[in-house]
Amino acid sequence: MLPLLHWTGEDVGPVPWLALAAAEGLFIAVGCLGIAAVTRLAYWPVWAAAVWTLDEAVRARIPFGGFPWGKIAFGQSESAFLPLAALGGTPLLSFAVVLCGFGLYEAVRQVMAYRSTGKIPRAAVAGAAASVLVPVAGALAALPLVDDSAENGTATVAAIQGNVPRLGLDFNAQRRAVLDNHARRTTQLAEEVKAGKEKQPDFVLWPENSSDLDPYLNADARQVIDDAVKAIGAPTVVGSVVEKGSDSLRNTLIEWDPDRGPVDTYDKRHIQPFGEYMPMRTVARFFSEDVDRVQREFVPGTEVGVFDLAGTEVGLVTCYEAAFDDAVRDTVTHGGQMIAVPSNNATFGRSEMTYQQLAMSQVRAVEHGRAVVVPVTSGVSAVIRPDGTIVEKSGMFTPDALVAEVPLRSSLTPATRMGPLPEGVIALLAVAGLGWVGVSAVRARRVRGAGK
Repeated sequence: MLPLLHWTGEDVGPVPWLALAAAEGLFIAVGCLGIAAVTRLAYWPVWAAAVWTLDEAVRARIPFGGFPWGKIAFGQSESAFLPLAALGGTPLLSFAVVLCGFGLYEAVRQVMAYRSTGKIPRAAVAGAAASVLVPVAGALAALPLVDDSAENGTATVAAIQGNVPRLGLDFNAQRRAVLDNHARRTTQLAEEVKAGKEKQPDFVLWPENSSDLDPYLNADARQVIDDAVKAIGAPTVVGSVVEKGSDSLRNTLIEWDPDRGPVDTYDKRHIQPFGEYMPMRTVARFFSEDVDRVQREFVPGTEVGVFDLAGTEVGLVTCYEAAFDDAVRDTVTHGGQMIAVPSNNATFGRSEMTYQQLAMSQVRAVEHGRAVVVPVTSGVSAVIRPDGTIVEKSGMFTPDALVAEVPLRSSLTPATRMGPLPEGVIALLAVAGLGWVGVSAVRARRVRGAGK
């Protein structure tokens, strides 16, 4: 976890990074204890893979709403196993990859044992072979589920990357500059459209935090946004920070119509602990005074976000939410024909965080059979087809506008239809394996006691 999460300390020092890595490492350590326990069972790779997947499921839910970052599935965006995401979602994808890995290990172990003993335990060898071959065969069988055809026509979408004045947390002090950057790049796109250099987009996507000035309260910010949206002549999704009462905020995506102004909103439902709100503030302050940077806390939304943008149903997933299975699936089951993931990664500088999140979006595209568009304040912004292929991508810390035609789809993959069911089945398998080990240990203890 230390290399994976290094970006969490990019601007605030090593304490948050080390604390988060240690906490996540503790979950993994507990899971590994369970894996060690089930290795006593016949066909142990199956039980061990199930325990790992159960561990990921728990880590994605607790504490503070969970932290799914680092799922094995998210590392498979370019993998041959990726089609399994469309079959059973990220839990099945993680399970299959881990099962194959444990199967390979068991095969090597049996070969080494054969060299020293000359014996071949057929059941163990068959189990190891099946642990490798079944996931591979499953991935091949799932290939027809990966479809990027346009079932409901296409839409031309523009993703605006306005860039930020400087790296790190202090960009928040440059709120007006960030807004101006995105408005300026949108206006430039409008000029490119008029000159015939770019296609007219059906709708435009700005990133999360593209206007941290609340346009409902700040008339100047409202005018800047309105002018840019009128210039491009298309409904635009604007990421903003909206005041909720006197002491709390909402991370809000606003649908901005060129004629009517703001017409709909989506409030981020999975908000980031220690970033957007501060649990255990007094305890956290003991480790770092940076907790007081979060002076006004965000509150989560409750409604699923799907905007009707020029006739296209666009599911909305804000940044951090891309890591959560339910947040993405809900947008599709509520009618999303494509998915937008407006994000702000400027806080994390030039770290790998933005690429990790991009890989998640690729997996989500295949999982739900939807095109995914990722507009990011400072990059990397991208357009991803339903088969997980990136067709447009920006650089980092540069203004850009990605304009692409994306397929719209309404069919549901098995993963979307089943939702948490595959994860539940795998979790039950893990519990059964751990229970079997526990019962066997109790029986063995009783037998030893009776022998005395």
